[in-house]
Amino acid sequence: MTTTMPRSAWPAVRPAIETAAGWRLPRARLSPARRWVLRLSSVAVLLVGWEICGRSINPILLSRPTAVIAAGMQMIADGTLWHALHDSLAVLGLGLVAGSILGTALGVVAGRAEAVAAVLEIPVNALYATPTVALIPIIVLWFGFDIVAKTVVVFLFVVFPVLINTMRGVREIDPDLVEVARTFCSSERRLWRDLVLPSALPYIVTGVRIAIGRALIGVIVAEYYTALSGLGNLIATNANLFHTARMLVPIVVIAVLGVVLTMGLGWAERRLARWRETPA
Repeated sequence: MTTTMPRSAWPAVRPAIETAAGWRLPRARLSPARRWVLRLSSVAVLLVGWEICGRSINPILLSRPTAVIAAGMQMIADGTLWHALHDSLAVLGLGLVAGSILGTALGVVAGRAEAVAAVLEIPVNALYATPTVALIPIIVLWFGFDIVAKTVVVFLFVVFPVLINTMRGVREIDPDLVEVARTFCSSERRLWRDLVLPSALPYIVTGVRIAIGRALIGVIVAEYYTALSGLGNLIATNANLFHTARMLVPIVVIAVLGVVLTMGLGWAERRLARWRETPA
């Protein structure tokens, strides 16, 4: 006599069956075309809802996408948007690259050396918990109001999430794999190149992905509290004049920058880690 398992009981027993059998059932995957359709559909729904709400609210309180686009075209034509974007991208690029490189390097070393991790633990946790805005007066005293001070602010927003995620990724490496590499007389340099860095790469990418959002916040914060320039200058100036549509233009630009940088990082991860199945 055979019995049939109720369909309602399948979700509860599936993990146990997969673990006992040593395999996992294939997960449903979306095709790249369908994934992009869903992405663009969500953006379209958001814009339509924004347009509808914007038409029913005082334009000083909330502008609508069509008005923001028109204001953006005007700012492109008179050059204000390009000039501000150039200033902000310079600060963003310098701070993001410097913070990512130093955070990755320190994270890898701290993940492999317990002594280095012990030395860095308290200072890193203390500085990561401290609001970077509180340090801006000291940064201004040390570096002035120019691009150096703004780059330092962005750097502080970036370096700690990259460092912490990288250190975690190095520590998550399977000790058995390290032991196998040692058994085959692998040098420390080759161990880092063939095992440590590839294994920690997903964690490094996650840290940089978090850092991108923090870096964009850092750019605006730095431009508010140091020399008022760039996209932060456009936001503050137009907000003071109650030009809501023009104020929203740099905010939309920042959001687009975040999406583009994150997607670019995902593309780079797929090229560097071809053995991992990551969605397009």
